Amino acid sequence: MSVLPLSAYQKRLFAFLSVATFFEGYDFMALTQILPNLRASLGLDKSQAGLMVGFINLGTVLAYFLVRKADRWGRRRVLTVTIAGYTAFTFLSGFSPNVWVFAAFQMIARIFLLAEWAISSVIAAEEFPAARRGMVIGVVSASGSLGSVVCAGVIPFLLKAPWGWRTAYFVGIIPLLILAFARRSLRETQRFEQQVKPEQQRPLLEIWRTPYRRRVAELGVIWLFTYVCTQTSVTYWKEFAVGERGFSDGQVGLSITIAALVAMPLVFLSGKALDVIGRRRGAVVIYGLTSIGTFLAYTLHDRWALTAALMLGIYGASAFLPVMNAYTTELFPTELRGDAFAWSNNLIGRIGYVSSPAAVGWFAHQTGWGSAVRVTALFPILALALILLLLPETRGRELEETAAL
Repeated sequence: MSVLPLSAYQKRLFAFLSVATFFEGYDFMALTQILPNLRASLGLDKSQAGLMVGFINLGTVLAYFLVRKADRWGRRRVLTVTIAGYTAFTFLSGFSPNVWVFAAFQMIARIFLLAEWAISSVIAAEEFPAARRGMVIGVVSASGSLGSVVCAGVIPFLLKAPWGWRTAYFVGIIPLLILAFARRSLRETQRFEQQVKPEQQRPLLEIWRTPYRRRVAELGVIWLFTYVCTQTSVTYWKEFAVGERGFSDGQVGLSITIAALVAMPLVFLSGKALDVIGRRRGAVVIYGLTSIGTFLAYTLHDRWALTAALMLGIYGASAFLPVMNAYTTELFPTELRGDAFAWSNNLIGRIGYVSSPAAVGWFAHQTGWGSAVRVTALFPILALALILLLLPETRGRELEETAAL
């Protein structure tokens, strides 16, 4: 059966959401790339750096309160707020006089950033046809990998600038200002306008009194297990490569750039693959490679072998997102979609996202980065087992059908 071409508005929306997600990848990679320099500048040891990263990632949990507003305020309004907020606090991070201010600004920036990412996924699911939903969600998610590539390539040069690591946040403000201007053409999603009526503030625990509570819990645990690995597999690789393999800043930047450049086309294709082979089979491939890549990236010694393993790690850290974004948006009705995403990802799932950097940092202080991160390679296997055991196949089905219990 032929698939209708995207409308002019859908094409613009596709580009807009992809650019918005680009900056999630840039910011994620920026922190990992500047971390050794930031530690030296602010006098932090490995354990303290892990605690700082964990604190910053609390913003991904607090984003819950903003994401759930999308079911009341609308998708467009919340996305607009998140772009403005993230722009401001990214810029302010570059002026931080000490670690406390830096951590606070970055934590607040993460609130807006992760809310922006979640709402972008909801909009992508609601505004595009079922036959292309996986592709659109995949490309939007993969745009974060492009942001990582750009960041990895420019950070070694930015670190040599007079402002050092702060330059990464000053540079990041320019395209974000352009994005804030471009949001004016964004419309509310048709599904929200047609199916959701204005309502009073929804109680925080209301979704747990609906038949969808089990789905929220299942997806939350899968997100949690996944994040334990993906949140540390790339974050600490520079620390590992410099401290335990003797790489220079330039060598690390080159390895990450090469690994990301190779991984990026595969990540862009992962969403399309979900439309062809399905969510469940796609999960088997993506989660399996994530586990293998993470283990080898913190085990091997040869620089190029490590780069190849890092490619799998970077691929997995991005490619799992189309799988989980698709499931988290497809398995709930429109009136609960934002709240369900907020609960399963920003609250339950982010427990792993927030706790794993601090836990790995603590263990690394005792055993080294390699030993600490290798253990996390087990968690994608656990997450995959839950996907195959609990989640249905949703490929090619309309949201109204996939959300039905």
